[in-house]
Amino acid sequence: MSDSRFEFVGEISEDLESVRPSLTYWADAWRRLKKNKLSMMGIAIIIFTILFGVVGPFLTPYSYSDQINDFRNTPPRLELYAAGDTYLYLTNDYILLEVSENGNIQRRLERIEKDIFNKIYVYEMDGEAVTVDFSYNTLPTKQGYDYDFTIEYMGQVENQPAFTKWNKSFPFGSDGLGRDLLTRVMYGARISLFVAFVATLVNLFIGVIYGSIAGFEGGRVDNIMMRIVDIINSIPLVLYVILLMVWFRNNGLWNIIIALSSVYWVSMARLVRGQMLALKEQEFVLAAITLGVPKRKIIFRHLIPNAMGPIIVAMAMMIPSAVFTEAFLSFIGLGVSAPMASWGVLANNALSGLTTYPYQLFFPALAIAFTMLAFNFLGDGLRDALDPRLRKG
Repeated sequence: MSDSRFEFVGEISEDLESVRPSLTYWADAWRRLKKNKLSMMGIAIIIFTILFGVVGPFLTPYSYSDQINDFRNTPPRLELYAAGDTYLYLTNDYILLEVSENGNIQRRLERIEKDIFNKIYVYEMDGEAVTVDFSYNTLPTKQGYDYDFTIEYMGQVENQPAFTKWNKSFPFGSDGLGRDLLTRVMYGARISLFVAFVATLVNLFIGVIYGSIAGFEGGRVDNIMMRIVDIINSIPLVLYVILLMVWFRNNGLWNIIIALSSVYWVSMARLVRGQMLALKEQEFVLAAITLGVPKRKIIFRHLIPNAMGPIIVAMAMMIPSAVFTEAFLSFIGLGVSAPMASWGVLANNALSGLTTYPYQLFFPALAIAFTMLAFNFLGDGLRDALDPRLRKG
């Protein structure tokens, strides 16, 4: 073959050479995870929720147990009625509050007269009477109006709110004991996420070790160990947890963690066992066995690191399940004890006034929903990013 058929370019410059940098397995997984918008949104929500629960309580003037009975059951939005130079808000408990123009609650006005028959309430503000007349709903001579009550102060009668403002004192409102709902949701995030993360890590530790031993040993050891898992799995795991919480008698944070950690590892054990059965037939495992490497080192240095992809995905999916289980236990009264606040406790406390104060259930339920969605989005993204069959994507 003659040289005339080739064209020599001489010395190769850096401009002509384009080499794609090599990526490790985890770097390539992170590259593909960043392309998943829902997963990145889930990561952002998780980070925000953690900061919300850890840092948030230090930024509020209240604790989760502080009670201000004068300001109980105030909603996030206040319909303010003008009364001279100030503004008033009437709660559904017939508590009349003086509120500043920007939405800060100043004080509760003292009620000095109450006419139950005519539904007229008289309050005192700076030596003057404030009359709240509800008779427009009861007396035949006053029916047919498009408002429920009037507020009279120094001859000025108001039957429509001047404007609506956000509650600056309690941005999420307050509960039936005057506790700040925002602060309690923050503490609830701290408790719910702490229980979920600790229980998940314990389940991860137990499930990985148990499944690895069962899958690697095989034979009779595998049969005995997996039959134990089948027995535990034959009854719904939530029922196991409820029975354990009843048996503990004393509800508490660590009792919930122990109850969740005792049975929730079975799904992880099944997953890891399946991975071990596939991996132990690989050449690198046979080479390690031939060289006399101890079984413990083969499991922890070779098998488990090669199964970390599915394990991480399963762990990400296990966290929202633990969050929901903790909230459910607290909701039915088997969770943390009062006055501690978890999202399930807040939801339970809101049930009695659901039709009158729906916001008390809305915010903890929203926190549970967003947290579970965030972890599910992250789990779906991790499953796609860590799947070796999608490495070309």
